[in-house]
Amino acid sequence: MSHDAHFTHAHMVRFDRPLAATPKKVWAVLTDFTRLPGWYGGDSGLEGGEGGVVRLMGGHIRGTVTHWQPPRKLSYSWNVFGTNDERSPYPESYLTLELSPQGDGTMLALTHLPVLEPFEKVNAMGWHTFLDMVEAAVTGAPVEPREVYMKRNAERYGVDLNNMPR
Repeated sequence: MSHDAHFTHAHMVRFDRPLAATPKKVWAVLTDFTRLPGWYGGDSGLEGGEGGVVRLMGGHIRGTVTHWQPPRKLSYSWNVFGTNDERSPYPESYLTLELSPQGDGTMLALTHLPVLEPFEKVNAMGWHTFLDMVEAAVTGAPVEPREVYMKRNAERYGVDLNNMPR
C-alpha cells in the first residue's frame, strides 16, 4: 500500500440558474422555509449562522450550516434519514447555494456533492424541481405543488417516479 495520495472523482449535481430578482430577495426565499412550504414540508427549519441546525421534510433531511454569508453563500450538510433511523444509512453530502449579482437579477449556483451514482438522476430531478419553485417564488408567480414540477422534471431526467432507487 502506498502512502501517496489516491485520486478519485465524486459524483455531483450542479445548476447555474439566472433569476429575475435581487440576491437579497433570493436569499430570503432560500433561508425562510415558510416561503416554500411545498418544498421544505412541515416541521422544517434553518437556524441562521454557521453551526445552525437544518431540518427539512419533517426530519427526513438533517444537517448543519457550514457557511452563512448573507446574501452570497449558504452551505449545509445533507443527511437523509428514514422514519426510525438514529443514524443516516447514507453518506453525508453537502449543499452549497451561491448567489452573485447578474445585471438586474441574480445567478444562483447550486452544488450538491457527493451524490451516490444510483441517485444522480433523482437528485438532478429534485434540485431542478427546487429551483423551479424558487424561481416562481422570487418572481411572484404562483408556486405550484411540488408534484407538478417533479412530474415535469422526472420526464426531463428519465426518472420513473413509481420506481425510484432507495
